[in-house]
Amino acid sequence: MARIEIALPDKFIYATELRVRVTDLNYGNHVGNDNILSLMHEARMQFYRSLGFKNELSFEGPVGQVISDAAIVYKSEAFFGEVLVCEIAAADFNKYGFDLLYRITNKDSGKEVARGKTGIVCFDYDKRKVASAPAILTDKLKGAETR
Repeated sequence: MARIEIALPDKFIYATELRVRVTDLNYGNHVGNDNILSLMHEARMQFYRSLGFKNELSFEGPVGQVISDAAIVYKSEAFFGEVLVCEIAAADFNKYGFDLLYRITNKDSGKEVARGKTGIVCFDYDKRKVASAPAILTDKLKGAETR
């Protein structure tokens, strides 16, 4: 059976810490697979805020983002109260968007918990259609790459 592989870059441009909440757990008493995507979403919002954006709905005027695809590879369990470090990198820029890559590790053990990718497509919420990526967004993402 084919498995998803997510190649990660050597350098990440953002990192944040997220504590595992009881609501992140499933019946196996570890972080549920669906909640890894929610943790990636939280990290992405914190990342955008660090770049000066209020949210994902308006990078410039009515142009925000939608997620075109998502992939996650699970590496190990995470449990209630643990602190996870979520690192983010941007890649594969095109006229309409880019990919964000994520590495989630346990802060104390350094063990990799998951890695993920979300395809970001810019979207004009007034016109309800795909839009070109605003320069203000791509310039900030590419500027973060050089830090």
